[in-house]
Parts: sequence; structure tokens; C-alpha cells
Amino acid sequence: MDVERRNNVTVTGDPSGPTVVLAHGFGCDQNMWRLTVPALADDYRVVLFDYVGSGRSDLSAFSQDRYSTLDGYARDVVEVCEALDLRDAIFVGHSVSAMIGVLAAALVPERIGALVMVGPSPRYIDEDGYRGGFSEQDIDELLASLDSNYLGWSAAMAPVIMGNPDRPELGEELTNSFCATDPEMARVFARTTFTSDSRDQLKDVQVPTLVLECTQDAIAPREVGAFVHRAVPGSTLVTLDATGHCPHLSAPDATNAAITGFLAGLR
Repeated sequence: MDVERRNNVTVTGDPSGPTVVLAHGFGCDQNMWRLTVPALADDYRVVLFDYVGSGRSDLSAFSQDRYSTLDGYARDVVEVCEALDLRDAIFVGHSVSAMIGVLAAALVPERIGALVMVGPSPRYIDEDGYRGGFSEQDIDELLASLDSNYLGWSAAMAPVIMGNPDRPELGEELTNSFCATDPEMARVFARTTFTSDSRDQLKDVQVPTLVLECTQDAIAPREVGAFVHRAVPGSTLVTLDATGHCPHLSAPDATNAAITGFLAGLR
């Protein structure tokens, strides 16, 4: 299958610059990066894509077996990198894509040369000595609600995930993005996301890494950002003056400044 068509790959920016790959989170698509692309396009080649099952990807390529683990989504990333023959690309992953990027970088280290993690969480469920932000019961109830009424769940959860209740248009945008996703495929991605545990993989990251967290985030509390920073050797942690789980939409200037500052240090 044509990977570029399958994953709705878009390439923009400076074709002679270093490559930055922007990867969206659960329930989203590449349009969520529209406020970041202009900050990168003058100096970087920018690659965007949709995971299979999201956005304008080829839905016929969806496989529940493949996408029931994060490895399936990491294979999407690997195959996009191979199709474009990327070398030492900077992978910017939002939310669950931060962990997908970790897995992909381990599979093809020659193709991913740096990581930017925006609101990462290697495990959402609390455990003794670890706070992910949710109890196991919380996640069970979240997934049960999603299974029984996906559209209703989307309308209720999207504003919580986005935060910024004084700017309801942001929550509405995320709600619309969730609702545009095929419910059956969204259920698979949600279960894969919220039950995953990628903590053990963090110690093996061998590329420069920026961890971006928000001052308040209902999905990835600051304890998680601190954990990721400690676990990833030599990583840099930046706390954005922003609230919610999608700072690239709610606080694009601060988010873009942190990303471009990190990228400048790599050149």
C-alpha cells in the first residue's frame, strides 16, 4: 500500500532544512498542528500525517490486531519515515504520540535523531510509587463510557482534556475532532492509549529529548512530566505557562518558542 496515501502524509516548509515530524494524539489529526507549522516552515521541512483510523487516513487499512498495542502506531511512524527516507528527523509527539515516538526511535534509530514530547504520559494508571493521574477504576469507567456512548463521551471529555473553560471554542474543536473519528477505531485507540505502560522504554532513549508539560493538565499531571524527565537520560524539561492537555492549541506561542529553542540547539 502507498504509505503516503494511507497515512495522509503532508510535507511542507523548507525542503532543504532539517526534517520535523509532527504526530497528533488520540482523537485528533494533523490539523491540530496548524498553529505550529508556521513557526517551523521557514527553517525546517515539516512532515505531518494521520495515524490509520484518524483524520483523512485510509480507514480500510485499519486492523484491530495491529493497533491494539502502541507498536502498531509506531510501525505507522516507521513506515512514514521509510517512505520519505528520513534521516535524523526530529519527532514531535503530542500525548500518546510521545511514547509512540520513543518506540519508533528504538526501531529505526538512524531515522529519528531527536524527540519532543508534548504532554507525555508513559502510564496513565497510578501504581505504588507512581502517579499517572488515574486509578484503574477511573480508566475502566472511562473506557466503559466510551464504549457505550462515544459521542456523548466525546462531548463530556473533550472540554476536560482541553482545559481552558474560559475559551469554550477550544473544547468544541476537540469535541468535533473526536466526533469525526470512526467510533470503532477510536475505541481501539483509546484502550491502547489508556492501558499502555511504556515506562521501561524511557531509559533506553538515546537521542536529545525535550519534555514539555503544562502547569495544569488533567491528563498528564506534573508528576508525570517529572517522571519522564528523570527516566529519559539527559532530557530537558520545560514547564509551559499553559493549562490543559493541548498547549499547541491553547498556548501556541509558548509551545512554539520552546520547540524552536530546542531545535535551534540541535543545529
